[in-house]
Amino acid sequence: MAAESSISSRNKSSSHGTLLLCSHSERPVLRTSGTKENYGRKFWGCVYYGVHEGCNFFRWTEPETKVGNPEIARMKKKVASLKSRTKAAEWKLMVVALLGFVGWAGFLYLLLQNFSMSRSKCVIPLNLV
Repeated sequence: MAAESSISSRNKSSSHGTLLLCSHSERPVLRTSGTKENYGRKFWGCVYYGVHEGCNFFRWTEPETKVGNPEIARMKKKVASLKSRTKAAEWKLMVVALLGFVGWAGFLYLLLQNFSMSRSKCVIPLNLV
């Protein structure tokens, strides 16, 4: 999770009476997610996140709710799959649009170059006899 996507508050961890420690043996701080998927959701993160490398401590303050209905779980997976496929299709569309633009620009350049060359070859015959 990027540093820009979370807002830190300095509340110290005490998750249900148990002491949480990261790999630096530090108590994590309570942060608020700023991502689109989990905006406003609270989580515990390392004090040194974004400062020191090597610690990826992360834990949501409340566990994700379990979906009781298997049909809803299947639909959520399908939505996630469709979102990723849509992102891939958007990327491909951008590449095709860029290639199309470059192709048309090259075509117009060659057309104008051919037009300018044909005009400059105007020869006036001289009868010197």
